[in-house]
Amino acid sequence: MNDDRPVLLERHGRSLRITLNRPRSLNALSHTMVRQLDEALTRAERDDAVVSVVLAGAGDRGLCAGGDIRALHDDARACGRASLDFWRDEYRLNARIARFPKPYVALMDGIVMGGGVGVSAHSAVRVVTERSRIAMPETGIGFVPDVGGTRLLATAPGELGTHLALTGRSVGPADAVLCGLADHYVPARRLPELTEALAGPATAAQVAETVERFATEPPAGELAAQRAWIDACYAADTVEEIARRLRDAGSDEAAEAAGELATRSPLALKVTLAAVRRAARLDSLEAALDQEFRVSSRAFEQPDFVEGVRARIIDKDGDPQWKPGTLAEVDDRQVAHFFAPLGPGEQELGLASALADSAESAPQGG
Repeated sequence: MNDDRPVLLERHGRSLRITLNRPRSLNALSHTMVRQLDEALTRAERDDAVVSVVLAGAGDRGLCAGGDIRALHDDARACGRASLDFWRDEYRLNARIARFPKPYVALMDGIVMGGGVGVSAHSAVRVVTERSRIAMPETGIGFVPDVGGTRLLATAPGELGTHLALTGRSVGPADAVLCGLADHYVPARRLPELTEALAGPATAAQVAETVERFATEPPAGELAAQRAWIDACYAADTVEEIARRLRDAGSDEAAEAAGELATRSPLALKVTLAAVRRAARLDSLEAALDQEFRVSSRAFEQPDFVEGVRARIIDKDGDPQWKPGTLAEVDDRQVAHFFAPLGPGEQELGLASALADSAESAPQGG
């Protein structure tokens, strides 16, 4: 049966199944979908009959390829502000998923990028398959990792997160688990069986046990064997020095990474490195999302975002004309501007302060 609703909800036993239902656009998130996801979680949280939430994507190509990039591009070209309202609600949803009081099981099958990472990789139980390709590819379109991605990448082992943030590379199941973006590997053919089994558990512990029963070792990844050059090269303090170390590392893989950086937005690269390093010093996902909202608001105003989407997604000529065009032309003041408090007429996201207020008003035991 065809159903054109963008988010499908189905109660099955004790689980609520949420399906992102835009398969022709790889289940890209719209503002409407974000609101519907939030409403569904509100109802599930209040419903004692719902023990777990299971998130999946329609079709077999991926869970979610991210936000609706064309809509964001058109809004930026028109100097609109609708995208900021979208991000405000999306980031709040990301934080809510991370603190959702019931098991939230994300089936990260196929392509999971950008906003798709935000609705899955912060969840309690994250399942990947042999088809999973997970990425934060924002530097390739003149943007910066968001949806809590800077926090996730900052906490990856060594400098793996810096490598993925700057290059925008996708990783398969084993590397997703290694980097802390996923928890369990389940072959794709067993996902229907797993989904069916999740209808039964009556407690959070039983949900976890059910997933673990289906989990097995993923096929070998690539990053573990590359840790030496990744950690040595990406430990540098500047993008220029990272690129130099990559070129001089004497490794084909490192040289390939250097070539990838040369195609990315110089401004986005420098802001991304600063964002990941700053996120590592923040004490919560909420604080990272507050920072990302500032950065996204500033990046939205830059010509690189419109140009990057044009070159990579709309015209697909693969030849973005970045401004500035080189790393040397990006100075520290430009980078610092992305992290400065939002100006008059702009509203901070305020998730960290709301979390602190909630903690202070919570009843104290003892």
